[in-house]
Amino acid sequence: MAKKGPGNTIPEYLRGKYQLIGTVVFTALFSIVFLLVSIPFSHNAWFHLGNSIFFFFTVLFALGSLLLVILSKFVMYKTRTKIKMTYLGYVSWDMAEVIIICLAYTFLTVPITKIGWDQFPRILGNSLVYGTISIIIPYIIVGMYFAINDKNKTIRLLNYDKVVSDETLAPSQLEKVTLFDNGGVLRLSVNLDNLYYIESDDNYINVWYMDSKGDLKRYMLRCRLKTVEESFKGSSLVRCHRKYIVNMQKVRVLRKEKDGYELDLGNDAIKPIPISKTYSENVLSLFNNRS
Repeated sequence: MAKKGPGNTIPEYLRGKYQLIGTVVFTALFSIVFLLVSIPFSHNAWFHLGNSIFFFFTVLFALGSLLLVILSKFVMYKTRTKIKMTYLGYVSWDMAEVIIICLAYTFLTVPITKIGWDQFPRILGNSLVYGTISIIIPYIIVGMYFAINDKNKTIRLLNYDKVVSDETLAPSQLEKVTLFDNGGVLRLSVNLDNLYYIESDDNYINVWYMDSKGDLKRYMLRCRLKTVEESFKGSSLVRCHRKYIVNMQKVRVLRKEKDGYELDLGNDAIKPIPISKTYSENVLSLFNNRS
């Protein structure tokens, strides 16, 4: 498994809609609480609560900062499919938000408090400390929550090759795809060579497989296709399209059409699965190696 470093691309969930919404909401609440607690201990702070002109400035600054964070996360979300982001890029993006907000605060503080521009570096330094605590810390907390949540895989590939058993297992029984619900209860177990493909359906996936009677069945599960892709790296389950993961063991024909390549899984009930340009090189390489 590759180590995570500055040059590695961040997981998809860090730029997901719900993660970013959760980040903005939690950060706003955290910052409000932190602001209320820290105001009495702040030096040269013009933040005030109550009936005063400073309260008006405080509200405007808070709303402006929140708007900046919302706009930043919106851009991050909209560019998630076009621009790959590394861990270094993600951290730099978040720190840029803090720096912009702190610079705005410092440029407002000097004229409002009339303490002189020679105090600019000191005010900026203090604001960076407060900004890091009130923004970066909630970012880290929300990121850790979603990271833990993402690691709780609901779909797994179990390999029985090294499992001690009182019976001899056939090769087809050595690998099973197992599906668990949120409570950790096993809901479906399918031999890998009976699974045809997995299809994305918004926040759900459809697992298409052949049952013991030879009939094509579908099982729906709340799960992201990206989770499936990461769970089955190195197996015969391969991403070929933004909506599909196919079992290369089931591929009978790779066909070139005018719109690109498609995979025939050798079952009349299953339409050919398209291959998008993003994944074509990898799929073609695996198919040729298998052949």
